[in-house]
Amino acid sequence: MASSLFIFFLSLFHPLSVLSATVLEDLATLTPPPDFTTTITTNCLRNPLLRYCNSTSSSSSSPMNIAEIFRYTIVASHLCNESKNPNCVDDSFPKIRIHSRPKTAALYLSFDFFWKYCPLTVLEIELVNNSLKSEFPTNVLSCAQVRTLDLSHNQLSGSVPVQILSGLTNLTHLNLSYNRFSISDSEFLKRFNASSFLHSGLLPDAKRHKTKVLVLLIVFLIVVVLLCCCLGWLCLKRPDYLPRTCRRRSHKFTSAMLDAATDEFSDQRLVSKRDGVDIYRGTLRDGREAKIEVYTEKVSKAKRREFEEECEAVLKLRHKNLVRVLGWCNSRNLRALVTEWTNGENVETWLSSSSASSWRRRLRVVMGVVEGVSYLSEQWPEITFDLDTSSVLLSGDGPEPLISQFKIGDGNSSSTNIFTFGLFLLEMITSLKPDEVQEDSAMRYLEYIRVHCPGNVERVVDEKMKIEERTLEKVKEAITLGLMCTDGTPLKQQSFTQIYDMVVSLYESSSRHH
Repeated sequence: MASSLFIFFLSLFHPLSVLSATVLEDLATLTPPPDFTTTITTNCLRNPLLRYCNSTSSSSSSPMNIAEIFRYTIVASHLCNESKNPNCVDDSFPKIRIHSRPKTAALYLSFDFFWKYCPLTVLEIELVNNSLKSEFPTNVLSCAQVRTLDLSHNQLSGSVPVQILSGLTNLTHLNLSYNRFSISDSEFLKRFNASSFLHSGLLPDAKRHKTKVLVLLIVFLIVVVLLCCCLGWLCLKRPDYLPRTCRRRSHKFTSAMLDAATDEFSDQRLVSKRDGVDIYRGTLRDGREAKIEVYTEKVSKAKRREFEEECEAVLKLRHKNLVRVLGWCNSRNLRALVTEWTNGENVETWLSSSSASSWRRRLRVVMGVVEGVSYLSEQWPEITFDLDTSSVLLSGDGPEPLISQFKIGDGNSSSTNIFTFGLFLLEMITSLKPDEVQEDSAMRYLEYIRVHCPGNVERVVDEKMKIEERTLEKVKEAITLGLMCTDGTPLKQQSFTQIYDMVVSLYESSSRHH
């Protein structure tokens, strides 16, 4: 009976099959045949699983809508043919497939009564490339038994009905690609392959994602290059910004480091200028105050190598009467030695104060200088020093002298060092020093002392010293020692060991007379 009814409908509309959409639009004017109720009742007896059978059962709370079921039957037969199903008898077609037919797809979607009674045999629904512009067509989800739902390549928008879709337990393939959806529960997407949601609005846009990745990669590379450049600059120019454990040679200063420490060698930082040496007071990055001796003479590459070797040696100096060496700079345009800064006054300033009136105190300073000089002569004979009352600093209550200037790279001999000490000793007694401007000032200064010594020694001794008659002979001995050290004949010069013994003897005798 159902077969004959189905064939009847087909024969009824066969002449208009090529205009099926028009035929379907005329459903409102069609009425069921007289025996249609009997037909559907018979169909439900034979196949009670038919969805419209629920409306005909006695237990149903809703009355049977014969006209709606009639229209559903007609639409089903046409949709079966539209979808090119091989068997369209007894509501048994397996798929609904409408590709690239926008008007037809929209028409069938508008028949809510069809989806309400969707055939149980339909396992695939494909509405692909139909320019649909509505929200998600939830009416198709009435076919709860479907395994495949493909709505790709449309212009659908709005939220995906996750709750309803989750109830379709047989759904194994879902394709929402190329639409403009949104979703409230992204966990649902994990149920399907990511290819099901390409350009759907549910996943990051691939091109945009690639663009972001590319931009981030470029930015990362730029940052890496800049960091490498900064790190290279720090290593080469400002290693003091690096952690101490990362510095290969913490005692090696760069010209940039010394520029920063001295405000680019400003005049305000300049302490003194000597022949070939400019002395600055600098502040290192770690806050330490330092004395920076800049050697202004231009030298060859070989001399610069010698300078660095001598600086390596100076760095190892450890003595209570020597200023601690912090490091050096040996770049192409700057040679400098960096030592710790001592806040105490120098001997030249101290000699002009009232605290230098004691002969014993002056001898104590001389003895400390001799100890430092002896240490250099015995342990580091290759290192020379610049010794006068302005370069020896005083620290502590002793006061304890500190030799603060070392001569690097000029190769002075031991004889020259002894001569320099002799001048220092005479300056400690007379509080006079040669005029550095005049070339022969040292010789004239020594000649002046020889003229008055020993017969008229009071004329050259600093008048601030309160010398008793019994200590005057010891002062004469000290002047004699200074003159012996300044004698140009090496045979008449004393060694530093002999000089040290003589100074110690003078100091001990002064303590007995004190």
